[in-house]
Formats: sequence, C-alpha cells, structure tokens
Amino acid sequence: MMLSETPKSGATTLTPRKVTPSRFFFQSTKTNSSSSYSLSSSCTASTPARSFSLLMMEENIAIAESIITKWDPNSSSYTKITFLFQHSRKEAKEFLKSVNYLRSAMHVLVGGSSASKLVLAQNLMQTAMKRLEKEFYQILSANRDHLDPESVSSRSSGSAKFYNADEAESEDELEIVGESITEVERASAFAMSDLKSIADCMISSGYGIECVKIYKIIRKSIVDGGLFRLGIQQFKSPQVHKMDSEGLESILRNWMDAVKIAVKALFRGEKYLCDHVFSASENIKESCFYEITKEGATTLFRFPELIVKNKKAPERIFWQLEIYEAVSDLWPEIESIFDSESTQAIKLQALSSWLKLSDSVRTILSDFESTIQKDSSKILVFGGGIHPLTQSVMNYVSSVADYYGVLSDILADHPPPGNSSFQEFKSVVSDDCSTPEVSVHLAWLILVLLCKLDIKAEIYKDVSLSYLFLANNLHFIVEKVNNTPNLKLLLGEDWVSEHMKKVKLYASNYETTAWTKVLSSLPERSADISPEMAKECFRKFNTAFEEAYRKQTPWIVEDRKLRDNLKVSISQKLVPTYQEFYDTYMVMLSGEKNMELLVRISPNDLGNYLSDLFHGTSASVSSTTSSSLVPSQRCFPI
Repeated sequence: MMLSETPKSGATTLTPRKVTPSRFFFQSTKTNSSSSYSLSSSCTASTPARSFSLLMMEENIAIAESIITKWDPNSSSYTKITFLFQHSRKEAKEFLKSVNYLRSAMHVLVGGSSASKLVLAQNLMQTAMKRLEKEFYQILSANRDHLDPESVSSRSSGSAKFYNADEAESEDELEIVGESITEVERASAFAMSDLKSIADCMISSGYGIECVKIYKIIRKSIVDGGLFRLGIQQFKSPQVHKMDSEGLESILRNWMDAVKIAVKALFRGEKYLCDHVFSASENIKESCFYEITKEGATTLFRFPELIVKNKKAPERIFWQLEIYEAVSDLWPEIESIFDSESTQAIKLQALSSWLKLSDSVRTILSDFESTIQKDSSKILVFGGGIHPLTQSVMNYVSSVADYYGVLSDILADHPPPGNSSFQEFKSVVSDDCSTPEVSVHLAWLILVLLCKLDIKAEIYKDVSLSYLFLANNLHFIVEKVNNTPNLKLLLGEDWVSEHMKKVKLYASNYETTAWTKVLSSLPERSADISPEMAKECFRKFNTAFEEAYRKQTPWIVEDRKLRDNLKVSISQKLVPTYQEFYDTYMVMLSGEKNMELLVRISPNDLGNYLSDLFHGTSASVSSTTSSSLVPSQRCFPI
C-alpha cells in the first residue's frame, strides 16, 4: 500500500491506501524526497518510519490472509478436494508470494509490540504450510509416471533439451524454440517447477523437515520399486552358496543388466530430480538423496561381494570378470552420482565390491596354477594322444584371454604371492618391461602345464611314445594359441615360433627312437654283402618293421597336419633306403625257394603300411607307475 497524510486534531497521522504487494515488497522504508508520503516537521524521522513499516506489515498480513484463508484445507469442502496448483498456476504463484510477504512481515513483527498480529501471522503461516504440504504430496503422487527417474535422467544427460517451467503460468506459455514437446514432457516440466517452488518456500519458511519427509517417503518407494522390477533383491551368502550353476548364472546375468539401468537411469535421474527440487539447500538435497537411495544402492552394489565370498571355482572367474568390467565401465558415473559426503558410504560399498572382485580373480588364477602343479593323476592317455589336463587348461586359458582388457587392470603389479619362480620367469620374458602383465601370467600358466606334461610323459614305458605324447600335446597347445586371436596377440609370434620348434624336436626324437631299429636292419648303401647276409637283412627288416608297425598302429596323432608330416618324414627316411636294398638284392636272390617268406614286404607295401599309422585302433585308458625311460625335460622359459 501507499500512505497519505490526513490532518486530525492538529497532529499528523498516516492513513493507508492500497498498493500491490509486489510494490510493497520492493519499497524502501527510508524517508527521501521521492517517498510516497510526507511527515510534519514536528515528527522525528524514526517514529513515522517505524509506524510506516508496521502498517505495511499489517497490510501485508491482511493481503496474505485473504488468499491463504481461501485455500485453507479445512475451510470448506471445496478446498479439501481441490488442489491449488491444478486449479490455477497463476493463483498458486500469488499464494507463494503471499507466504514470502507473510514471512517478511513476521520478521518485522517479532521485534514489535503487536503480539496479536504476530499470532495471526503465525497461524496463517501454519495454514499455508499445511496447504503446501498437501500440494507437494499431491504433485509427487500424481506425477509418479511423469517423474520416473529414467525420464528425468534422459533430460539430465542431455538426450532431451531441458525446459524451464518456473516462469510459466499456463501450458500455453511453455514453448520450446524450434521443438515441440510431448504431453509427458510438459507435465514433467510443470511438476518439477512446482515442486521446486514449494520446496523453496517451505524451506525458507522453516518447514523444510515436513517437505523432505514427504519427498523421501514417495521417492524412496519409487526407487525401491524400480530396483524390484529390475530383479534386485537382498541375498545372504548361504543363499548364493547353495545356488546351482544355472540359477546363479541367471541371477548374475540379470544383475549385469540391472546395474547399468540402475546407475544410468534410476540413480542418476533421482539425483537430478532431488538436486532440482531442493536446490535451495545443499545439505538437504544431499542427505535427502542419500536417504532415498542408500538401501537400494547398498543392496545392488553389495551383491558382487556375496559372489566372491563363496567357493572360488575356476569357472566362476568369467562372471567375476564380467561384473568387474561392468562396474569399471560405470565407475565414473557412480563417482559422479554419489559424490557428496552424505553418499560416501554408498560409493565405498561399490568400491569395496570392485576391489574384492579383483582380489578374487587373482586368487582364482593362483589357485588354478596350484591345481595344475598338484595334479598327480597317473592316467595313461591312449596312443600318446591329448591329455585331458592339456585340453582343460588350454580351454580355460584361451577363454580367460578374451578378458585381457580387464585382466590387464587386475593383474597390473600383482604377481602370485610368494612365487619366486614366477618372478624369475617374468624377468626373462619381460626384461624390457614392455610385455603386458597379463601376457606374462598366461604364458606362465602354459609353462606350468608344459612342465607337468614332461612329468606325465615319463609314465609311458616306451620312450618313443613319450616323445609322441609330448609332440601331440605341445602341438595342440600351439594350435590353440594360433586359433585364439586374443591369446595369440598376448603371447606373440615369437612365442608361437619357439614352441613350434620344440614340437619338431619332439617329433624328431620320436622318429629316432621308434624307427632306428628298423633302419639299422638294412645295410649301408655302399656295403657289398653276400647273399646269405642279404637274407639275414631281409629277415631282420621283416621282424623289426612288423614289430614297429604292430606296436605303433594303436598310437594316435589327432592333428591331421602333424600326422601327415610324421608319415612323410618316416617314409622319406625308410622307403628309399629299403627300395634300393630291395632292388639290389632281389635279383641276387631270385632263384631262392620260398621267396615270399623271405621277402614279405615290397617297397609299395611299405608305403601302404606307413599310411595306417597314427589313427589308433582302440581307446583304452590304463594306469601305471612312473618310468625312468624318458629323461626329464628341463622347465625353463622358452
């Protein structure tokens, strides 16, 4: 209002005349030449100024009283069922302004003598707060779908333009330049604007606790409900331990999908909404967000700990690597969302699970190495074929190599504890410090396997079969590396080349020990022998070859390329020598009786017999004791 002078009984009095509340709010109470009232010289400067201020406050209370009383939730049946912000956004803004004016008036009245006016103002404030509580609850409840965290998150991430409805009084005033918005977006924008306006007003009026309490109840139910729909539930360690592989895999797969949605949409959207609504108070928005998300987020981020607490079977490393990778990918967002002191406990829970996953992976790899070293089975693989340990270890190592990116992070500067042999091996293969840690670890696991295969080769009583066993298994290992792109990338071409050389060495040792007796039964090419000596050579050759053939026919070489190479190499050594001997002495012995008994194998037959080798004739497995026929192969880096 404004004031004008009205003379009465010779004294100067101040008579109010109406002004708009907004004008009053910005009007100075100091006397100056441009004031809208004047004072007589008989009045002091302070008295009329104070009187003016009090009168202004009283008038301000009167204006606030009219609109607050109108929307008193208990004044009429109409106001009980009608919501102010739904009825008229313009009137809702006036209501909020009147509360702000009322609060200003109360600050002035507190130091004055007008106790009745102060009581009235306090009653009006309580009525206004009840109305705003009701409005706040109604907006939150009615817009549960419009304010779902995923939709809010999409705006906060910039995937949709954010529009401010704080100054809009009607939907017609909400416009986006060059872009139309959907009804859901429009409703969401108005709801967020109204919630923020109410929260600002209630917090500044000293009713922040009531406001926050309503917000926590509703929004926590939305967050918890969202996590429940994502399949997140509280598990105890014994429950996880009792799950079979299929059931656990299903839960883990669901968790992998759920954690991404929870972090990227649910938690991020809730934080954005909370920050927007309670932007007036840093402490309130942080503590409010923590109270809403702490239970659900802790349950979500605690789950990996339950996985690593259970038995660390080798196959569980793959799920743990996937979970670790998922948390790693989400970690920047987790740090950003739970960045306050209030939410530190949630972030620490996620970090704890992350670190325990890496510890568990290292433990599983260390245990796997120990399992290889401790394998004491005396299984005699039929025909010198591929040992089950070779297959299982290489399948495992090649699968682990697919996670080399994650393993590079986990294994960095974390050698197997107390393993001096590994440190010596590492110093040889990575003396220039350029070899990735994961490459060293995987090469080490294969070396441990090779050393164990050397020991298992000693089980065979036949030394040539021992070498064939080593050639078979090492060739299988090299081919596994060659056919696994990630593993080959980690170990490198030099590793493959060096180990192929050793395959050839094993194959050569096999040929020497298996066929020396047959070759030695034939005379030197330049030797001049008598018919009797020739007959003896034929007899010795028949006996030696038949023995070698009978013994080696059950032996097996599964790889076709290695099998063909062995046959060709044996044939090149044996057939030409026998062909020359046969051609030379068959003429000399042409008159002999029973030649078919003396010369039972022709050069052509020899090639046919050799083609039968390495296919195996039966599949038997037996157990025997260790033999000392094969010298132990030294196990140092190759």
